[in-house]
Amino acid sequence: MEKERQFDNFDGFAKGYRKTHNKAIKISGADSDYFSEYKIIELLKFEDFNQQLKILDFGCGDGNSVVFLRKHFPNASIVGVDVSEKSITISKNKDITNSTFTVFNGIKLPFKKQEFDIVFTAMVFHHIAHQFHNQVLADIVRVLKMGGRFYNFEHNPLNPFTRKVVRECEFDKDAVLLKPSYHRNLIINSGLTSLLVNYTLFFPRHKIFKIFLGLEKLLSWCPIGAQYYVRAVKMYEGEGERERDK
Repeated sequence: MEKERQFDNFDGFAKGYRKTHNKAIKISGADSDYFSEYKIIELLKFEDFNQQLKILDFGCGDGNSVVFLRKHFPNASIVGVDVSEKSITISKNKDITNSTFTVFNGIKLPFKKQEFDIVFTAMVFHHIAHQFHNQVLADIVRVLKMGGRFYNFEHNPLNPFTRKVVRECEFDKDAVLLKPSYHRNLIINSGLTSLLVNYTLFFPRHKIFKIFLGLEKLLSWCPIGAQYYVRAVKMYEGEGERERDK
């Protein structure tokens, strides 16, 4: 009997991930590093880069986002986790200061309760089977401090360009994209509060579109951006956490 899909493991793509990703997004006019960094810059709209934060990159892959977390949050302590052992090996070889990387089983994070100020994750949940989303998110909430923030970036299935890129990308063949409405309900059911949904990347990054890019900050409400993210805050301890502490 075939094992139920729980999550996608990127061991087979780890070594050539950036090359494969760059090929898939070439039409956008930007490279993989650009899309890694823009997400971290979005965090700066809400976070103080001078603070000594402890940040978890959930599903860190080869550590590319951690490179830019380190760049923009110089005082932060950063931890990356992923199910892909080969990706974690590549991350460790980057030798990013004040950062650690570890493999985990995809469900239970190897960290104590209320350990992180921020949990950041980008393009990960569509690689996790939907029936496991609540369980995974509950453990993310567990490791967040009171007042801690959760940022989750995802592809927007309402955007036809996004659907095309995902459909043609080699490592996204099993991905099931999260509709914003589904994503919003997932967060609400987790007990996180102060939910914000922002849409991003409305124009290609080719030079001819450069004059339009400044408009994107005015369009974050418009549900046609190529990607979107949720921001939510942990304001109280959930029932599941109290049960685990008994």
